[in-house]
Amino acid sequence: MQQTIVVKIGSSSLTSDEGGLNQAKIRFFAAELAQLRRQGYAVLLVTSGAVAAGFREMGYTVRPKLLHEKQASASVGQALLMQAYQAAFGQHEIRVGQILLTRSDFVSRKRIHNAQMTIEELLRHGILPIINENDTVSVDELKFGDNDTLSALVANLVRARRLVIITDTDGLYTADPRKNAGAKRIDRVSEIDEEVYSIAGDSGSMVGTGGMRSKVEAARIAMRGGVPVFVGRVADPGDMLLVVEGTGKGTYFDTSAHNLPMKKQWLGFHSQPHGKVIVDEGAEIALVTRGKSLLPAGVKEVIGDFHPGDVIEVAGPTLRTIGRGVVNYAAWQLQAVRGLSTEEVQKRIDVSRIEVIHRDEWITLSTAVK
Repeated sequence: MQQTIVVKIGSSSLTSDEGGLNQAKIRFFAAELAQLRRQGYAVLLVTSGAVAAGFREMGYTVRPKLLHEKQASASVGQALLMQAYQAAFGQHEIRVGQILLTRSDFVSRKRIHNAQMTIEELLRHGILPIINENDTVSVDELKFGDNDTLSALVANLVRARRLVIITDTDGLYTADPRKNAGAKRIDRVSEIDEEVYSIAGDSGSMVGTGGMRSKVEAARIAMRGGVPVFVGRVADPGDMLLVVEGTGKGTYFDTSAHNLPMKKQWLGFHSQPHGKVIVDEGAEIALVTRGKSLLPAGVKEVIGDFHPGDVIEVAGPTLRTIGRGVVNYAAWQLQAVRGLSTEEVQKRIDVSRIEVIHRDEWITLSTAVK
C-alpha cells in the first residue's frame, strides 16, 4: 500500500510580493512532487494562492481586504492557479484534479466522507489531488483562517505518513532569525506547549495569511491525529525528498499518537460544541491519562445550554480545554447533579446513561495534565 504525503504550499511560496503567480516556482514544486511520486509515494497538494493570483487581474493594486473583493479575486485566481498547476505537472505526465473545501464540509460527517472518497478515487486513478479552500463562497465565520489548518485536517483525513508545510524560513527558531543573529533553529519538537506557541509568534507575509504560529497550530492538529509534521524550506532540487527521508531544512514535529478514526476526527476537530463543563483534577486525570468516562461527581461547573447528544468541551481546573465529547445530559440536568455521587444522581434525575460523557464518545485534545 502506498504511503501518502500531504504537502502544503502557501501564497508567498507561489507568488511575487506584488501578487500574481510565479510560474518558475510552480514548475519547481511540480518537479519536486513528481520526484516523490517516482519514489512510490501518493501525493496530495494543499495550495494557497488563489486570491494572490487573482487580485491583480481584478485591477486591484494591493491585496484586497473586503470579503467580496477577496472572493472575486479568488474566483479569477483559482482558475489561473489550476491552469498553472496543470501545465507544470503535465510536463511530468501527471494529471491533476481540483477539490475545493470549506469549514462546513468538515462539520458535516457525510460531506467530509464524500470528500475522502473523492480523494481516494483520484489517487486510485493516479491523479494528484490539488486541494484549496473555496474562497469564493467562504465567509469569515466559516473559514479555516489559513490553509495550514486545512492541510492538517486533510492529512488526518487520509492518515498521511507525513504532512509537509513549506515556508519561507527553514523551520522554527528560538527567536526571529531576521532580527536576532543568535536565534537557533529547533530541529525537533515532540510536544507543543505554551513555550512553543510563544516562540512561534504570529507574523505572516504580505501576500499570505498564515505565520509560524498558524503552522504550529496545524502541527498540533496533525500530531493529535497521528501524523508527524515538517515545517520548513524546500528551495533546491531534491529538497522535498530530503524532507520525507528525515533530513530536510526545517523543524520536525514528532508524534507517538495513532491515527484517529473518522468519528474521533469529527468529534475533535470538526464538530461544533454547544457548551462546556469544568471538571476537577481527579476527573481530568481520569479522562486524559486513564481512559475513563466522565461522571457527574467530577463536574464543577456547567456553561451553556446543551441537550443529550450534543458535543461539549471539557476544561480542567485551570480552565484549559482538555477535550470534547458527546454529552448524555441536558445542561439543566447536569447543573442539578454536578459533584454528586452516582447513587445520589440516580435518586434525583432519570437519564439513559449515568456517564456525563462515555469514553467511547470522547477525544482528548490535551495530553499534558499540569
